[in-house]
Amino acid sequence: MSTDEPTPLAIAMRYEAPRPPVVTASGRGAAAESIIELAKTHDIPLHDDPELAGLLAKVPLGEEIPTALYAAVTEVIAFVYLMAGRIDSA
Repeated sequence: MSTDEPTPLAIAMRYEAPRPPVVTASGRGAAAESIIELAKTHDIPLHDDPELAGLLAKVPLGEEIPTALYAAVTEVIAFVYLMAGRIDSA
């Protein structure tokens, strides 16, 4: 049976400045759904970027993100901070 729906993919990161973000969870399908539900339970903002998620899925758990992804991940961190009210949108 084939479907046009892509398998869900979710990545979680931890960021503690001044260190680079670290991948803390990664999963597809049911694991992705669990990661997303856990984030929602803890009011962690979600950001939908399938291309970036695909790249981050290649990073081993517990590892810092590669420097090539800093710019993209910085945008996600800014989004999360904005949604959490930690920075102003102006």
